[in-house]
Amino acid sequence: MIFSSYLFIFAFFPIVFAGFSLLRMLKKRYLTKVWLVAASLIFYGIGQPDFLGVFLASIVVNFLILKVINRLKNRFGRGFFLLLAVVWNIGLLGYFKYTNFFLENINAAFHTAFPMMDILLPIGISFFTFQILAFTISLFRKDCEMPTLLDYMCYVTFFPQLIVGPVVKHEELMPQIEENRFMVLKPENICRGTLLFSVGCAKKILIANPMIDYATAFYGGNVAGASAAETWCGVMCFVFAYYFDFSGYIDMARGLGHLFGIELPVNFDSPYKATDFGDFWRKWNITISRFFYESIFDNIFRFGDGYIKLVFAVMATFLVSGLWHGAGWHFIAWGAVNGVLVCVANIRTIKRRKALPKGLAIFMTFFIGAVIRVLFDCKDLVQALQVYRNMFDVRAFAGWNELAGFAGDNLSILGLLVLSAVICFALPNSNRISHLRVFKFRHAAAAGALLAVSIMYMTKVSAFLYFNF
Repeated sequence: MIFSSYLFIFAFFPIVFAGFSLLRMLKKRYLTKVWLVAASLIFYGIGQPDFLGVFLASIVVNFLILKVINRLKNRFGRGFFLLLAVVWNIGLLGYFKYTNFFLENINAAFHTAFPMMDILLPIGISFFTFQILAFTISLFRKDCEMPTLLDYMCYVTFFPQLIVGPVVKHEELMPQIEENRFMVLKPENICRGTLLFSVGCAKKILIANPMIDYATAFYGGNVAGASAAETWCGVMCFVFAYYFDFSGYIDMARGLGHLFGIELPVNFDSPYKATDFGDFWRKWNITISRFFYESIFDNIFRFGDGYIKLVFAVMATFLVSGLWHGAGWHFIAWGAVNGVLVCVANIRTIKRRKALPKGLAIFMTFFIGAVIRVLFDCKDLVQALQVYRNMFDVRAFAGWNELAGFAGDNLSILGLLVLSAVICFALPNSNRISHLRVFKFRHAAAAGALLAVSIMYMTKVSAFLYFNF
């Protein structure tokens, strides 16, 4: 189910929130948690009913593994069941996400003819798998206590962050569940949540969706026959569409969390204002970057290790990150290029090289990021090369009259790109809403206006881009 849809806004959410509020008012803590879990499972089931059983089975299996790890005292035995959890969860993710990619490459390398399998990717599996593993690792390290089954299900299934994150660590969510912080109604949480949700909805509906339509048509059309202007416009539409689509989702998720008395972590922090690629990945999809850092980088590199080990750790982390984003060589290439750029940023920092002027550093990071995003957005490496030829072939640019004609025919999308740039580079981000303590009439008016206009343009259900991952 999509947050920015009539079904969610006018049916699912009002019913769930009304039931939650009633049970909270009656001080029924246990039933309130049951209600949240049931609502979250219904939310997942509406989105993909065929996989609800798989999702529930995965939760039960992981909870049983947690119980065994918690009871065992022998480190070898605990390690064995931790390995079992990793194999189970990564195995499920690998089967659903990478089976056909593996078969395609086997066929290409060995001239075999294995048929492709009809496998549909369960929504959210790339995110809740990591959240489950993060909790299992924390319990293995004795960083947290064994939860009840109900609290564990609340942690895993909480619907605002179930599908596209943020990937929440136990200390960020479990105390709020176990200590029943959501049982206390705070009016400022309602204001904060409503404003965040409205801002996120406007980002998705009013800004991201039109650019997604343009970019999707470009990459799905005759790329080879596109002009340089059309190519740059298509590329930049996805550059900004991903920004507003993903940050819009995160705003809505965090807003819904506040409405239920739960504070979810910041997952997006103006990444296009980053001054290098190390900084960029500390600002974009923060919780996923953190998971990869703690799971891969930290297990390879230690403070004081040499440059070779640093480069190896960074490259391993980003190659896995690229593959996580999609089963394709272009995703792996995108991860590798990002890894190289992060290595450059880290080595410059270690060697204390003089920083570039901030404005120039931001521009260069953004521009290079936009260029390499082509590897992410294209359907394969062949298409990526064609896009690059179009982008950097000066002869492909038409004369001024034809460029003026292109601009005249695409004023709305070009205006949206300009607006997107202004918002990204000149305005504060929506994380500031979470820190507001006093809410005034202007906040209510802004929330109402943004939500009302978004609903007016909510003519179709448009999935979030990160649903594909």
